[in-house]
Amino acid sequence: MTMQRRTHLISIAGAALVALAAVAPAHAQSAVEKQLASDRFTIVSPFPPGGPVDTLARVLSEGLAKRYGQAAVVENMPGAAGNIGIDKVKQAKGDGHTLLVVPAGNLTINPTLMPNFPFDIQKDFVAVTMLAKAPNVLVASPSAGLKSAKELVAQATAKPGTLSYASPGVGSGLHLAGELFKQQAGIDLLHVPYKGTAPALNDVLGGVVPLMFSNLPATLPFIKNGKLVVLGVTEAKRTPAAPEIPTLAEQGIQGVAVTSWYGLLAPAGTSPAVAEQLAKDAAQMLAQPEVRERLKAQGMTEATMKPAEFAAYMRDETAMWARIIKARNIVAE
Repeated sequence: MTMQRRTHLISIAGAALVALAAVAPAHAQSAVEKQLASDRFTIVSPFPPGGPVDTLARVLSEGLAKRYGQAAVVENMPGAAGNIGIDKVKQAKGDGHTLLVVPAGNLTINPTLMPNFPFDIQKDFVAVTMLAKAPNVLVASPSAGLKSAKELVAQATAKPGTLSYASPGVGSGLHLAGELFKQQAGIDLLHVPYKGTAPALNDVLGGVVPLMFSNLPATLPFIKNGKLVVLGVTEAKRTPAAPEIPTLAEQGIQGVAVTSWYGLLAPAGTSPAVAEQLAKDAAQMLAQPEVRERLKAQGMTEATMKPAEFAAYMRDETAMWARIIKARNIVAE
């Protein structure tokens, strides 16, 4: 056999091995995809229609229906601070067809805040992926006369206890953002809790309470029309959703990188392979330009993770909020 022919045969054999190596993972993945394509999907949103949780649930339902050729419905199940919808997913079969879209507070704050919290997030659910983030912002009523967080700190230092901030309720993520801000800035602000974001925001808009931490989607329209003054964003870096807003860190207030985020969970018993596939599917859906624009309109940005990374993120954030809740002696009403 000539050297040229031997080289040619070796090249063919090498190419065949590369092809086989590429095919093997695809076969394994196809088995998971076949399982997911075998039945309809239910995406549970434990809150009423409208808002970021509902938006993300509908993005997933549309994407899964297209991806697997199965019906994919969103079930809005509000009540008991989200626990009704969460419990439905807990009780579901872990086959990847019943999924939960839920905000951070239900996963990382409530386990410490609520003395009789009915779930063990780590044991009752499988982390699939974070879906999106919506930065929190510190806003003020124009009547407060403040233009920046730096001005706020100066005023609160000069006149301790004279400024107040509203929140959607004791123990909410936005209340805890305010407590963390007070701790890191070394100032005293009076907390004024409300029963929900809407009434709190209405009183800030009306100048009844001068300040509030809120998520960007809720306040962005009012910032744009001048009815609220934004003092800073609570992210480590400026948010792509509103890059003109400076961070608190830029203004000398460190350690207040608090972000509202939304995650995707599956019931316990869901296999790692299914969780990995769903995380991959979600990342592809959220990377679509039209979906990114849809999220941006609500002040959100795509923020997907692999299941193990997301599980670790939740554990770390749960521990952080537990420290703050205990240090500030915060008790759920």
